[in-house]
Order: sequence, then C-alpha cells, then structure tokens
Amino acid sequence: MNKLIDLLNREVANFAVLYTKLHQFHWNVKGVRFYQFHALFEKLYDEVTENMDVVAERILMLEGQPLSTLSDFLKFTTIKEGLGNESDMQMINQIIYDFTTIDEELKEAIKVAQNLIDEVTVDILIGIDSALQKHLWMLKSLEK
Repeated sequence: MNKLIDLLNREVANFAVLYTKLHQFHWNVKGVRFYQFHALFEKLYDEVTENMDVVAERILMLEGQPLSTLSDFLKFTTIKEGLGNESDMQMINQIIYDFTTIDEELKEAIKVAQNLIDEVTVDILIGIDSALQKHLWMLKSLEK
C-alpha cells in the first residue's frame, strides 16, 4: 500500500505545481488567442484543483498522509514550473508535456491499485485519466 500512496502523492504534487503553472499562464497569456486561452487555462486549473483534492482525500482514506506543503510539492513533482515569459503556444506545449507525463504516471498507479484489488482508487484514477486524455487530444489539435 505504501507504493500506491507514494504514487498518489506524486500526483498530488504534480497537480499542485500544475495548478500554479496554469494560473501563471492564465494571468500572463497574450496575443490573438488571449480570450480562448485565458478561459481554457481557468477551466483547466479548476479541474486540476478538483483532481488534487480527490487524490489527496483518497490517500487519507488509505490511511496515508497527503503532501501539503509547497516544499514537498516541489520536491516530489515530476513536472516543471512555468517561467512566466512563455508565448501562448509554448504554454500549450508545456501543458501537453505535463499532461502526457501525468497520463503515463496515472497508468502506473492504476496498475499498482489493480494489483492491490483497490477498485475505488482504480475508478478515481481512470476518471482523471479519461478527462486528461481528452484534453490532450484537444490541445494537440491546436499544434496543427
């Protein structure tokens, strides 16, 4: 169970860093796609916040302790913070990279939860991953 809690905490850290990055992008986006991207980033950070809360609460249900400090988030995240000077498409490309990373990590956590016969965690993670994959599909269409 400790491995599963560690994997879930990694995603709590990722969601916390991603939440901040998406806010940064929301505040700093410029250009002809400002309205589109400004609204998109807000939608995504709201969803990321919900995901972080759901995963952290699941850790508590599994009798673990979710990460909850900025220093821990930065220590355990597998994604990078934003710089604050990205172009709109650099922002999109960073989100694609981050979502792809999280997608791969969720698949790993799902396998561990399946091996533990933890159907509730599997269900939670599949739901998050399903939405994430849809976002990836839509974001990648912006590159073309």
